[in-house]
Amino acid sequence: MRSPLRDRLHDIIVTHDDLPARVFDVVLILAILASVSVVVLDSVPSIAARHGPGLRAAEWFFTVLFTVEYLLRLWTERHPWRYARSFYGLVDLLSFLPTYLAVAVPGARFFVAFRVLRVLRIFRILKLAHYVLEGAVLGAALRASRYKITVFVSTVLTVVVVVGALMYLIEGPASGFTSIPVSMYWAIVTLTTVGYGDIAPATAAGQLLASALMILGYGIIAVPTGIVTLELDRASRQQAPGRPCPGCGVDRHDPDARYCRYCGSPL
Repeated sequence: MRSPLRDRLHDIIVTHDDLPARVFDVVLILAILASVSVVVLDSVPSIAARHGPGLRAAEWFFTVLFTVEYLLRLWTERHPWRYARSFYGLVDLLSFLPTYLAVAVPGARFFVAFRVLRVLRIFRILKLAHYVLEGAVLGAALRASRYKITVFVSTVLTVVVVVGALMYLIEGPASGFTSIPVSMYWAIVTLTTVGYGDIAPATAAGQLLASALMILGYGIIAVPTGIVTLELDRASRQQAPGRPCPGCGVDRHDPDARYCRYCGSPL
């Protein structure tokens, strides 16, 4: 039988309904942000040389704090092993484990920056229901687009390989295209209209091929945008609660609908 103390701690740590639980969440988020700031500052040589001992002491303070919090979560959970294997359980473990590993492996301590992922809990604290709904809509749109996007990505990769091989044959090492992978890197940079400029064709044939790839890049950028936008609109229409009909009570009408599609009553 669970003790009242264990249940109370579970309510404070896991739920977000009363004042103590909200205070705990706010303090936890502030500690997360502060601990990440300590790690970031400690990576700057000039700051580490001046404030190294203080930063390391602060890091150990946060490590002990998050260790205690993790153990409390395990103790208060009804299914501790399920929590330990969950996404948040693994993130919580990564929030303090690298500091202990740094004792034996120098440099591992900087992986503690993964702790910033725990700020994702803020979405559960604020109970942003409309953001959760929009996230579901976006996820549905991406799932509906996955086959089209897969075909699109395969086509882009084919173009990159072909153009990269052609550019390697046309320009060669003299212009910086030392291998087909390097030429493929150039093709990706050019196709996405990034254009770093670290590698550039020097011959007329290479410049002609590069120009064609640049023009193709503008069209390729528009393709996934159109696919996802179409599916996003469909998903929004399917999941939007809409206005309930005063006659039959059915909702999920189109945003511009003036009459119910089932009974014809004015909306």
